[in-house]
Amino acid sequence: MTTHLETLQALLRELFQLDLADLDFGLYRLFHLRQREIEEFITEQLPREVDAAFANVTAADLELARRKVQELAAQVRQHLGDEALLASGDVAADVRGTPLAQRYAEARRRLAAIEVSEAHKTEVYNHLVSFFGRYYEDGDFIPRRRYGAREAYAVPYNGEEVFFHWANREQHYVKTAERLRDYAFRAGNLFGEYRVRFVLTEASIPKDNTKGSTRFFFPRPDLVAYDADRRELTVPFEYRLPTPEEAERYGANSKAQEAILAEALPAILAAVPEENLRNLLGADQRTDEARRADEPEQPLLLRRLRHFCRRSTSDFFIHKDLRGFLTRELEFYIKDQVLHVLDLEADEVALDAKRRMLRAFRALAGRLIEFLAAIEDAEKALFEKRKFVLETDYLIPLQHVPRELWPEVVANAAQQEEWRAWYGLQAERNLLNPEGAIDEAFLAAHPTLPVHTRHYSRDFVRRLLEALPFDDLDEATDGLLVHGENYQALNLLLERYREQVKCIYIDPPYNTGNDGFLYRDDYRHSSWMVMVHNRVCLASRLVGREGFLFSSIDDGELDNLIKVLDTVFPQRIGIVSVQTNPKGRAQDKYLATSHDYLVAFAKSADARLHGIPKSEAQLRE
Repeated sequence: MTTHLETLQALLRELFQLDLADLDFGLYRLFHLRQREIEEFITEQLPREVDAAFANVTAADLELARRKVQELAAQVRQHLGDEALLASGDVAADVRGTPLAQRYAEARRRLAAIEVSEAHKTEVYNHLVSFFGRYYEDGDFIPRRRYGAREAYAVPYNGEEVFFHWANREQHYVKTAERLRDYAFRAGNLFGEYRVRFVLTEASIPKDNTKGSTRFFFPRPDLVAYDADRRELTVPFEYRLPTPEEAERYGANSKAQEAILAEALPAILAAVPEENLRNLLGADQRTDEARRADEPEQPLLLRRLRHFCRRSTSDFFIHKDLRGFLTRELEFYIKDQVLHVLDLEADEVALDAKRRMLRAFRALAGRLIEFLAAIEDAEKALFEKRKFVLETDYLIPLQHVPRELWPEVVANAAQQEEWRAWYGLQAERNLLNPEGAIDEAFLAAHPTLPVHTRHYSRDFVRRLLEALPFDDLDEATDGLLVHGENYQALNLLLERYREQVKCIYIDPPYNTGNDGFLYRDDYRHSSWMVMVHNRVCLASRLVGREGFLFSSIDDGELDNLIKVLDTVFPQRIGIVSVQTNPKGRAQDKYLATSHDYLVAFAKSADARLHGIPKSEAQLRE
């Protein structure tokens, strides 16, 4: 039977993600470095600290109570005789009614109540499980402020006229943007340690990085490779649409990926030449409790395959202030769940015991909060840190490119193909140019054609930038295009363009269920709102005092978008209906709506829209 301590230890391993501590990339390397420390705390230090917490808070009381019992025992022997106290320390029956004997018995009862008992420890363990377990769901902390024991929740309301709140408002929404990167973990035993890598050999990503619900990870057991010298196993994957046969076999819903992995697992294990590694990857990872419950086997390799697929295509959250949230919630939990009004009416001995248990619980909960907050703060710091610019390129009109560089432009086939794709340009065939080739005469006739530096060597780009007739290239640039995850891109641009932007237009996912927005189960709208709120808050700092923000949306999230933007932009301008389908959308269940919306907000009441018709007469003009 699982003890209360074992239940707490299992919860803490889940909270600290110790099942991921063998991963060998990114933030998980920090977990790996702290794994031994955290595991030692859970298995060894935690029980000691329960005893220590009780000992620390009761040392003085225990010494005082023992001295009191000894003094009263001496008085009993002196005034009532040596026979008044039995060998067990109890008072003899014939003198129990005397006032002195009653004071002695009461002192012994107080001493017994102060001494640490297993019941006290069990109560502390139960409260730790109850407190931390109530905010944890599938790897994320959902900051729901509990109000009472009946699943009622409190909103952090401070007296505003109107306050809009959603479940995970205090978190960062981290969009994976299809992080199709290598994945690695370590596995080992007494016979050695191995490194296992999952690598992508082919990835078919939807246009504009829109997540496709029908794309899956397909392992390639036939390409599994093992490097005996490095003790490294490589498992290739394809990320693509299924073939018609695969779609029929696996299906097209969320269970298809599980079916693909389960079918590939035996083939991958069979392709591992090293017997010890094969045994490690196929070892059952279930807990004893799961085995007793006859839950399906969980081989290490299958768990890592699942995590790889989920990590690459699922979004997640990072709490902005987990330490502050849990500390505040702990105080409320103690008042609401641990210390009750009836406790105050109990006798002094029982109240002292309750107070000692409460001190021990608070001390241990504080330690755990610090552990969890350190991990969450590390994730937050990495997420909020401005990311490196991987590549910078320019579009420079030919009229600014020195003539001595034109021969290299003419010789660049990729540049010419881009001009044809963008502008449909083709040199005319004539006597001087019978093949219709793009030459320097063609360049001179098209001075505004842009030279795209991505198609040229770094040496060419250096010479070009040095020759440009601008002291400040940024000021001379008509526009800036940034390709990246939108939160990180905004964060990167913040200091350079703070309060300089006049207008922002956003086109968030409409959250229809089939637009690739992968919300958490049961948090569809809340996930969407925190995603929009995170990014709009950053965007608002780029907008100048007279700037605007426009956003497209449909009926599904119109109300929520307006409420989110109301919390960020002081001035709501209005909502414009935009016809998008004159016949109406056939997939609408009740009304075949034919329009979306354009919502407009301003940074201040001083903002003025120019060139926008304000009346029917102006619209006709």
